[in-house]
Amino acid sequence: MSTWLEIVGLGAPATVQDGGRPGVMHHGVPPGGAWVPELLVAANRAVGNAPGAAALEAFGRLELRARGRDVRVSVDGAAQSLLADGATLTVPAPTRYAVRYVAVDGALAVPEVLGGQGTLWVARLGGWEGRPLHNGDRLPLGPPATPGAPPSEADLSRLTEALAPTAPLRVLLGPDASRFGDSAVELLLGSSFTVSPSSDRVGQRLDGPPVPHGDEGAGTSRPMVRGAIQVTLSGTPIVLGPDHPTTGGYPLIAAVIRADWGRLGARRPGAPVRFQAVSLEEARHAWKGHPGATSDPAPPILGP
Repeated sequence: MSTWLEIVGLGAPATVQDGGRPGVMHHGVPPGGAWVPELLVAANRAVGNAPGAAALEAFGRLELRARGRDVRVSVDGAAQSLLADGATLTVPAPTRYAVRYVAVDGALAVPEVLGGQGTLWVARLGGWEGRPLHNGDRLPLGPPATPGAPPSEADLSRLTEALAPTAPLRVLLGPDASRFGDSAVELLLGSSFTVSPSSDRVGQRLDGPPVPHGDEGAGTSRPMVRGAIQVTLSGTPIVLGPDHPTTGGYPLIAAVIRADWGRLGARRPGAPVRFQAVSLEEARHAWKGHPGATSDPAPPILGP
């Protein structure tokens, strides 16, 4: 018997997202993946799925109905609850973070495209028909998974710490130091910025003092990674997100380390942002035991 999850109510955009599709940037396809990886991993683990399994990424209220079997559901890694076949679940709009994740045991069995199941909205591929979800969409589910262990106090504590709303974002400086003077770096590290409403999965703009540089937009185009901080001609910092362009020409003053991707993504427009420079060794140490980490033997520090 086929099983699916039906979308019966939407208060804001929602898409199918997973752990991303690394290894295809040479084809012009960004890695994608969850806006806040820690919450995706936590929700999947709570219902017994693989950490990067396909789930729902929602920026507002969601109403869901189970069809074909009872399903176990976790929202943002909270202890799983049972949604009976035919019953409806209302997931409130996010309040603590900018977005939330809904995982169902067995995961969303949407087609795999270029090695991933997540929605790459900018390219209209992946997820469910390459687009945000609509009322009435029926998302197929995989076979029931083995129930996951309830989150421990230590798990919840690590998650809270990783997404701390006022903690600084740790960065590796460079690689375009020659295009920025010492004063620009001091301004970046010594100022407080806020998340701009003009932000999306491609990149998060930061409002605050303009970061000066001598570049006139003639820089050589180079590969980009998630977390890279571009500085526009007007001095506006933009932190690249999961759907970032694969190449770019704006100079890069620094890059947010992988352990802090979700720390920024979880912040709503208007939330404060400060930066702290760290060493490569400190960046590697921050990833060890991080709640967004998987079993990768040598996880990258900046991007896939």
